[in-house]
Amino acid sequence: MILLPAVDIRDGKAVRLRQGDFDQETVYAEDPLEAARSFVEAGARFLHVVDLDGALAGEPVNLHHVQRITRELSVPVELGGGLRSFASIRRALAAGADRVVLGTAAFTDPDLLDEALSAFTSRILVGVDVRGGAVSVAGWTREMQVRGEDAIRRMQQRGATRFVYTNVDRDGMLEGPDLEELKRVSHAVRGRFLYSGGIGSLEDLRALASLRLLNLAGVISGKALYERRFGVHEGQSVLDGRD
Repeated sequence: MILLPAVDIRDGKAVRLRQGDFDQETVYAEDPLEAARSFVEAGARFLHVVDLDGALAGEPVNLHHVQRITRELSVPVELGGGLRSFASIRRALAAGADRVVLGTAAFTDPDLLDEALSAFTSRILVGVDVRGGAVSVAGWTREMQVRGEDAIRRMQQRGATRFVYTNVDRDGMLEGPDLEELKRVSHAVRGRFLYSGGIGSLEDLRALASLRLLNLAGVISGKALYERRFGVHEGQSVLDGRD
């Protein structure tokens, strides 16, 4: 299991939102490249980058920052936010993203999902963002009448095997993950998934690791790392069982 530091980009800066609310933003770095560099220098093996401007616009806005990060740093990057056309997916991969996360498009454009999975296979992850128990799309501005686990099962019927599951209600709150929710998600996923939402301490990571979910490939953390609740190396050591 790997720890993926999150670099969320808005207005050219590295920020974090509280519960996906664009009106509750904290700026942590004036340059997303420097935020990414600090995580890599601390031992990050993979980066999770989100184009928040793109999530609202419906198309990528910050690919130039993604390109800077992937050119300057030696770790793979996954990118989400605003990827709602085949052309935008290709542009993201051309900018250096190792893999991309399809959120809104996966739920609103099944033909695009089919095309992306056919063309890029394991480089496509489906982002399942859940607020109030229901999937949230369009930059977390609209809820759909489907539960997260049910959405995962539907996506798997279309061929998806990799997921990023985010509890938006817990995101940025530092109050810990819902372990029972994680067990339900793990039961639904036949492939592999990453979890995001609420990580606030090393104890939270220990609790996740103790579940021994074989299909949980990694954990995404942003605010806790920025606020030095723990470091990248410490967090990875816990997930590796070396602490």
